[in-house]
Amino acid sequence: MSAAGPGGGPGSVVDVAISRLKQRIETGEFAPGHRLPPEAVLAGELELSRPSLREAVRALAMAGVLDVRRGDGTFVTDLRPERLLSAIGSFLDLAQDTALDEMLECRKVLEPGATALAATRMDEAALDALLERIERMRTLQDPGELVREDLAFHRDIVAATGNRTLESLVSSVSNRTARARIWRALVKSDVLAWTHQQHMDIYTALRARDSLGAFAAASRHVSDVENWVRARLDAVRDGTEDPGTEDPGTERPGTEGPGTDASGAAEDTGAAGAPAAGP
Repeated sequence: MSAAGPGGGPGSVVDVAISRLKQRIETGEFAPGHRLPPEAVLAGELELSRPSLREAVRALAMAGVLDVRRGDGTFVTDLRPERLLSAIGSFLDLAQDTALDEMLECRKVLEPGATALAATRMDEAALDALLERIERMRTLQDPGELVREDLAFHRDIVAATGNRTLESLVSSVSNRTARARIWRALVKSDVLAWTHQQHMDIYTALRARDSLGAFAAASRHVSDVENWVRARLDAVRDGTEDPGTEDPGTERPGTEGPGTDASGAAEDTGAAGAPAAGP
């Protein structure tokens, strides 16, 4: 599925949904504090598929534009354009960012080597703190928070090398790939469990002072992220895939049946699902 952006070409479903919701707010139909209509109704009004609408709602909730209240529904909070752009940007921009390919490649070169070096230098206190961060990440439900913790996880490992030049290089590359990782966290439904397992693999090798194992675990982790992002970007660039839709074959809780609100939660219980997490 490929949603049409303002220019008529393939665009992000998030951009399309934002534009149409913004129009409703400007006309006074969806004012701040307004509860969104049931999912089936809103999807029909906005001419979006229901799965695509759910992804748009998740992105807008992450940006603070929608308030998903468990047991109550999904409400409009704020739709200032500058806030939206600073919070989530346009996912389609990622497909037009030629430097992103280079940044992903740089990350694959830098991070595994830095992780291998850290295995020989990381002290016990730093290892304990790293494990605490991994366990804390398991509890997060906001994609933006998860990506921030993921960045901090890798930053802590590189900092343990004591090499400030390497730390600066990795930080620069990581910051340039952060938006792609947020996009992945919004779209890939199993990413939280996946991230936890691969972080634990890295941690186990670090704790064992196994440089080769740490290099291999970090390489696998970074390569998997790169391969996923590249595949999705290629599809978006070709116009064969909407960047706001889920991976084929994945399924989220609360995504089936007509009785759901725009957050994907069951209407008969009034339970609005909070944005799911993961980078």
